[in-house]
Amino acid sequence: MATADILAENPISMYELKAELEKIKKRDKELNFRAARTEEYLNQMALSKKPSDLYEKLAKLDVPRLKESHLKKIIDIMPKTVNDLKVVLQGYTVTVSNENIKKIVDVIIQ
Repeated sequence: MATADILAENPISMYELKAELEKIKKRDKELNFRAARTEEYLNQMALSKKPSDLYEKLAKLDVPRLKESHLKKIIDIMPKTVNDLKVVLQGYTVTVSNENIKKIVDVIIQ
């Protein structure tokens, strides 16, 4: 059995994963069981039309201590209230001011 070497780890959003699965589907004509189940889940959960635009808007806010992985998770979950965003960020060891949290929610709601 062949072993795979991990060259780099980059966070991707559900929308990027959905696009990658589409490329694999075109290439291989059919997805394996696990990839098909993932695609099924993504079709139900990934609702946003333009996540790249949202990512750019969130990145332009220049919120201190928020990394790319945090922004991708925010885009995946799309919290609509301040409390929802606080719940999302509780999973990370990052503190964001209430003012910045309100800015993030305002960008998501637009």
